[in-house]
Amino acid sequence: MECIQRGVYVHHGDIDEGLEHHQDKRFDFVILNQTIQETRNPGEILKESLRIGKKVIVAFPNFGHWNVRWTILTTGKTPVTDLLPYRWFNTPNLHFLSVLDFIEFCEIQKFKIEDKAYFRDLSRVRFRPNFFSKLALFVIS
Repeated sequence: MECIQRGVYVHHGDIDEGLEHHQDKRFDFVILNQTIQETRNPGEILKESLRIGKKVIVAFPNFGHWNVRWTILTTGKTPVTDLLPYRWFNTPNLHFLSVLDFIEFCEIQKFKIEDKAYFRDLSRVRFRPNFFSKLALFVIS
């Protein structure tokens, strides 16, 4: 509500229902914060987001994090973590992607990665982000 009071246009809704009612390049940025893994068709959502925005900020939990891998290896079960806090049967996540998965996806879709940052809790991760980061953030165009 504070954004609207300040005159900043914000769309809050089910992104899977589409963005066709928005004009081309209506926004400087479209922010998909821990959203893309919950969409039915991430490629279409990102294409539409790039149509209505100049750039898209995408953040998602990194399923390639070492603790996720370790949990699967040692327990044989879907992990429950601070960024993936659901059991397999009640998760809103439809896609479990890693940093390397997303980079490859951007190459295939011809999305340009403008910037990227990786995090473990509040710390930046610079070394082997696919293995050590819990959260990945990309700016694409």
